Amino acid sequence: MPLDIAPFQARRTRLLQTMQAAGGGVAIIPTAPERIRNRDTHYGYRFDSYFYYLTGFREPDAVLVLVAGDTPRSILFCRTKDMEREIWDGYRFGPEAAQEAFGFDEARPIAELDAQLALLFANQPAIFHSVGYEPAWDTRITDALNQVRAQARTGCHAPSQLRDVRSLIDEMRLIKDVSEIVTMRRAAEISAGAHRRAMRAARPNAWEYEVEAELIHEFRRHGSQAPAYGSIVASGANACVLHYVENDCRMQDGDLLLIDAGCELDGYASDITRTFPVNGRFSGPQKAAYELVLAAQAAAIAEIRPGADWNAGHDAATRVLAQGFIDLGLLEGSLDGALESGSYRQFYMHRTGHWLGLDVHDAGEYKIAGNWRPLVAGNMLTVEPGCYIRPADGVPEAFWNIGIRIEDDALVTDSGCDIITIATPKSVADIEAVMAER
Repeated sequence: MPLDIAPFQARRTRLLQTMQAAGGGVAIIPTAPERIRNRDTHYGYRFDSYFYYLTGFREPDAVLVLVAGDTPRSILFCRTKDMEREIWDGYRFGPEAAQEAFGFDEARPIAELDAQLALLFANQPAIFHSVGYEPAWDTRITDALNQVRAQARTGCHAPSQLRDVRSLIDEMRLIKDVSEIVTMRRAAEISAGAHRRAMRAARPNAWEYEVEAELIHEFRRHGSQAPAYGSIVASGANACVLHYVENDCRMQDGDLLLIDAGCELDGYASDITRTFPVNGRFSGPQKAAYELVLAAQAAAIAEIRPGADWNAGHDAATRVLAQGFIDLGLLEGSLDGALESGSYRQFYMHRTGHWLGLDVHDAGEYKIAGNWRPLVAGNMLTVEPGCYIRPADGVPEAFWNIGIRIEDDALVTDSGCDIITIATPKSVADIEAVMAER
């Protein structure tokens, strides 16, 4: 379906207004380069999130320039039409078609960018750039800046300020607009279906990568362009490795299987984790640990609402988990003692969530002036407590190699939050019911 350019135009306008309020200047926002995988073969191309957020343009070799002043302008620099290259690599918009299709004020060939930069910088107060992320771009910006400085005796003045454009865009990206929410709901729906498919596909003696293939199949058959990140399909002891991605072990009867996987749809990520028994039935210790993590997640979700600080959910989940570890005989002592000493970190060592959006670990600061950021409507975040019980002295053997994480995606609403991944089975009864359908 045709791209709705209105949200992208609105974001460019908002950024230009923010730049103007800061005194004006020129922003340079390049997309990501193509990356060589090996020899003359490239990785599948993925645009830069900041660039895409403002443009909707998916081709490589492109740069957005925003000029904030008396006459605000948005200028796209992109590849020219080249029929021979299009035979090999596919369609290119070219400047003229891109300007019309994406609503830019101007569009020019990318080959003209370096010559234009000095002209664009001349007599501007500031350059808005992502300093330090791409050394090659830092050099290009500096070269153009020095060209302007060299014209000082002609009366031309160079920008005297260098500002981080990403920090401005980060604040925008933290609050999802209607179009983003629609896309992320669809990504969540696709990913929920993939997790249900994985539950039906898992069985003793199958390989982890077979289940991974089922996930990818479901992503693609419903229009997702790619996984949002490397899928974790971790059985048995592998589930106690937080970023396990090998997915190359045979699943055993009695194992739990932890799957952390989500699709990317039109640039936006979903992020879901479910843990379930390979044979379709939780053992007693597995069920006890699982329901503890589920209770911790419920406690965290209950804290998600406008005005609540970012860390409230983590604190709530941690208290539930620490008490549960004591109740299960994994820890000794009191709840306050476990929290103060941090002994619970033997079994729970990560945070309870992160921002979600164009990046699976999305843009935006978690603190403001040293204090946890208050949540506002439109924030999208994950909620993902877990427990990871490795063999150790003092740990009951019945719990050894149990790794559990339960993760959902939450949209902060005016009155609380909406779990957009709710269609993914999560209770013990629902998981066992789905797996009984195999």
